Amino acid sequence: MKVITLFLTSLLYLQCMGQSVSKIKRLDGSAISKDHIDTIVRRLMAAARVDGMQLAIINNNQVAYRKAYGFKDKEKGLPLDTGTIMYAASFSKAVCAYINMRLVQKGLIDLDKPLVAYLKKPLREYGDYAELEKDERWKKITPRMCLSHTTGLPNVWWMNVKTGVRDTSLRNRLYFEPGSRYAYSGEGFKLLQRIEQVYLGKGLETMAREEIFEPAGMHRTSYVWQPAFDGNAAVGYDEEGKPGGQVRSQSAIGAGSMLTTVSDYSRFIAYVLNGRGLKPKVYREMIRPQIRIHSIYEFPTMLEETTHRDDKIELSYGLGWGVIKTPYGPAFFKGGHDDCWRNYTVSFPQKKISIIIMCNSGNGERIFKELLEKLVGDTFTPWEWDRFTPYNVRTN
Repeated sequence: MKVITLFLTSLLYLQCMGQSVSKIKRLDGSAISKDHIDTIVRRLMAAARVDGMQLAIINNNQVAYRKAYGFKDKEKGLPLDTGTIMYAASFSKAVCAYINMRLVQKGLIDLDKPLVAYLKKPLREYGDYAELEKDERWKKITPRMCLSHTTGLPNVWWMNVKTGVRDTSLRNRLYFEPGSRYAYSGEGFKLLQRIEQVYLGKGLETMAREEIFEPAGMHRTSYVWQPAFDGNAAVGYDEEGKPGGQVRSQSAIGAGSMLTTVSDYSRFIAYVLNGRGLKPKVYREMIRPQIRIHSIYEFPTMLEETTHRDDKIELSYGLGWGVIKTPYGPAFFKGGHDDCWRNYTVSFPQKKISIIIMCNSGNGERIFKELLEKLVGDTFTPWEWDRFTPYNVRTN
């Protein structure tokens, strides 16, 4: 009798396990089947002409769903898989920020110590910073400002901050008092990386491997192209579906050179959600709102127009992550954007739920709003601020 009872109990347990594995939990406690996810994803990709997408969903701080759709090379008819190398774009910054929090924890970097205090030589000898050095305000810039996008530096120095067009006459310069407001800045990350590199005597790729890639099991991730990527890497496609080639980063840039897979990046997000590698106090500081955001859009970065549209979610920036307030507790997010690549991830620590989306298509962002709502119940991501205009909404 005991044997039969044990057998029936084990059978029931296995059945429950099978049911739980086949369902993905959303924020409101409801569930969605993996088949339904498939149907939604394929419908949206077809409607918005998205060439390829990698998707992962985390439940209970563990990866519960991971799948690839579409093509890594449309011309050759090669399907995308979850181990295909994708261009991470600004997903790079979240990893770079995590590395920096590890350095803070070790006492190697102080978030509020001005960067000038780490210099051994004049700033201009660290790179193309002669123009910046003329402005004494740069000496107020700290690692905290670099990680929270409050330096006053542009996103990229060669781009006009208001029109988004190339203008190589601008060089590195400050557009406002450091620390006074938010404006997304890749140049702030680059400045921090350059100074840390010299001060610590160690390159970003080495630090990334030691602090994140190896501990988190990210074996197909790098800030520079690796020979092992040759056999399985995606081609990017623009909004017209034309191929833009592969991104083969030759130098490690914390602001945006990383190459990864959805398998690896979902491991990173799970690593973060589980608080691995950081003490609770340091972890909380990373995802704590550092600066409120009132800009109408994220890009172009120096727009003067403001809005109260996102006050309900208290749109802010932490250290390397955007931060919002939701009925399910605070959430942190990060996007990644280039002509042929569109990425987004958002995590809800109190619910232990996250979603990671990576697209090798310029149309990818056009399905983000509906994907987030239907797959995990996220109706809080500031899609207007992010300019994630849905495929079925007309634009002027």
